[in-house]
Amino acid sequence: MKHTISLVVFFFLIISSLLAPLPSGAWGLNGHRIVGEIAERHLTKKAKRAIKAILGNESVAMSSNWPDFIKSDPAYKKFYNWHFINLEAGLSRDSINNYLDSDTAVDAFTKINFLVDQLKHQDLPDSVKKVYLKFLIHMVGDLHQPLHVGHFSDLGGNKIKLKWFHDSSNLHQVWDERLLDFQQLSYTEYATAVNYPSKEQMKSWGGMSLKDWICDSYFIAQDIYNYTETQHGKLGYAYNYKYLAVLNEQLLKGGIHLAALLNDIFG
Repeated sequence: MKHTISLVVFFFLIISSLLAPLPSGAWGLNGHRIVGEIAERHLTKKAKRAIKAILGNESVAMSSNWPDFIKSDPAYKKFYNWHFINLEAGLSRDSINNYLDSDTAVDAFTKINFLVDQLKHQDLPDSVKKVYLKFLIHMVGDLHQPLHVGHFSDLGGNKIKLKWFHDSSNLHQVWDERLLDFQQLSYTEYATAVNYPSKEQMKSWGGMSLKDWICDSYFIAQDIYNYTETQHGKLGYAYNYKYLAVLNEQLLKGGIHLAALLNDIFG
């Protein structure tokens, strides 16, 4: 089936992005911007020029939240499943790879592959190219929030109710926003603070495939599920201490992976 989205739908999506409130999504506003900011700092000059020609004066960081902003528009409903890929608990790396090899569902894996393929087409209309690029930027960030590769049974942690300090929350929201916002840094401050990948990390992460990203996030999510269960629904300072390094590495890794992807498409 040919993947097309009408220009009429794009028109409403663009208008809605200007009017919509600011809902939460994977990583929240700052997390997506941190990933985008790190990516922008690792783009080739050629990729930067190509992306600027598409986005205009909007940076990668500031364009990264657009696919969440449009969620209030009914025209967006068809894109809901693009943001995540839920898997069963207890899978091995081989099991995940075997599933992905035959995956035809509407999910982050199939749609990132679709977007990458489409953005390499020189004859793609500018209006379509702009929307596809914003989705790609956002969805790469999504896949590095571990609970976006969480379990079907609990909707990626959304059904796991708990307390973040004294506030009612859920596990997915803790990883979307609460843990990140607890650091009290702007997205540019955060990007500067964590943007120190080693040569070994750059080499290792640069060689990772999309399937590797998913496996990575899946196994981090399994650890998060297991540890959270031992905390009896109460998360606070100890949880921040345990997972801050994981949070920082996922944000950095997301930025490096996004830059590598964009450099491959445009650079």
